[in-house]
Amino acid sequence: MNRTTQSLIAVAAALAAVTGFAAANVPGGSGDDGAKSATRLPVERTSLLCPVPSSSDLAETSYTAFTPKNPGDTAGSGKAELAPATRALTDAPKGGGHDKEKAVKPFLTPKTPGKPVVGEESGGESPALLGTADGGLAPGWTVQQTTTYAAGSGRGVQGANCTAPDTDFWFPGASTAKDRSDYVHLTNPDDSAAVVDIELYGPDGALKTEVGESIQVQPHGSVPVLLSTLFPKEQTNVTMHVTARSGRVAAAVQSSDDRLGGDWLPASADPASRVVLPGIPKDATSVRLVAFAPGADDADLKVQLASPTGLISPAGHASLHVKSGMTNAIDLGDVTKGEAGSLVLTPTEDAAPVVAALRVTRGKGADKETAFIPGTNPVGARATVADNRAKGSTLSLVAPGRSGKVKVTASGGSEGGSSTTKTYTVKGGTTLGIKPPVPSGLKGSYALTVEPVSGDPVYASRMLEIPEDGVPGFTIQNLPDDRGTVSVPEAEQDLKVLQK
Repeated sequence: MNRTTQSLIAVAAALAAVTGFAAANVPGGSGDDGAKSATRLPVERTSLLCPVPSSSDLAETSYTAFTPKNPGDTAGSGKAELAPATRALTDAPKGGGHDKEKAVKPFLTPKTPGKPVVGEESGGESPALLGTADGGLAPGWTVQQTTTYAAGSGRGVQGANCTAPDTDFWFPGASTAKDRSDYVHLTNPDDSAAVVDIELYGPDGALKTEVGESIQVQPHGSVPVLLSTLFPKEQTNVTMHVTARSGRVAAAVQSSDDRLGGDWLPASADPASRVVLPGIPKDATSVRLVAFAPGADDADLKVQLASPTGLISPAGHASLHVKSGMTNAIDLGDVTKGEAGSLVLTPTEDAAPVVAALRVTRGKGADKETAFIPGTNPVGARATVADNRAKGSTLSLVAPGRSGKVKVTASGGSEGGSSTTKTYTVKGGTTLGIKPPVPSGLKGSYALTVEPVSGDPVYASRMLEIPEDGVPGFTIQNLPDDRGTVSVPEAEQDLKVLQK
């Protein structure tokens, strides 16, 4: 075999490798004229980050990790673990060399898709956690963090879905008010430092702050930033924008109120002209809508409540004008009037992107608790939420357009029980609030998965109630697509380039 032939074979092999890499990494890729339509395949690796749950000695935190069953699952086909995000380093060995990582014992190690695994922590020393899953345990890998406080600022229930790292986050509904303590937790999963910028926007536009620039988040480290240290003047309603200048982070806001309890405020869905905020509790005593227009144009929005019987306009709040670069807020009171409901924001004329969130209050007098509902994406191919209990879970399903049908599956319990499935039809323009199916013979907690069957897209959220001493402790988590599959375009090798 001569050198020319060997070179051609080497070039062909290299081109095949490049072609395969591109096919697996072009998002929704269309490729060249020879490319075939994309197919959806299960993801092979998933990473999630859980923020530091609390600094209070009174905190009790449970973690529930779960992977839904997927077609073709086989026992032992994957690995998953939830472990402290910060890796300890030992001194360099004699004779030089780099520091060595000390092995960190995983906190949870799920083994089988379809079965939740639960772990518990007490007090204020729990670290941020990094969850990784590969193989058969990666598609739909979900971790729920639920913390209860018996007393003190933020008392009640604070729940969060652990999230994937990213570079851009919007948080409408944050605050620097005197009675609020809002911390944004920034957690870095990678081996190099991340540099993060934080911008705040109030009702008059950007809030000038220099300390929010170039925040260093060390490798496998977590940094809490108190929003009132970025802008010391009181601002009741703030929109926060978090961007990673370099690297990636997971970001979530922990909001605690001296009188109204607290919860985690997750990032909203990306800016869009239509926003759906699913699952306002039927017994909500106060609902506040906070919206922000990040684009160059003002946003004029129609405000509608998707009730059990159809879309209605809240009295006195049929529309909302949001100026470009400014935060606007309206108090909707007890807008649901004892019935399940969701808020739907749509443009009245020209479409302009917005982000939005709700702050929801339940209870009366001194026995009040709050939670947040940010704008979210639809269920998509499948959505998953962990840590459901035999009592206290409510699933809200909303079809803002035409009707949609979904399948809801309750997994087996963490300590026993058999899964069960029910199908629900959500009429167009309505919210369906249900007590979700419960596994037969349930022991422990369980997970819910929601999958579309037919019709238009459906949006969903889950409320978990854990009342104590008259306080209606609760938390709400949205159910967007669980990213269990990824679009991979098919491509063909074109060796004609060797002739050029």
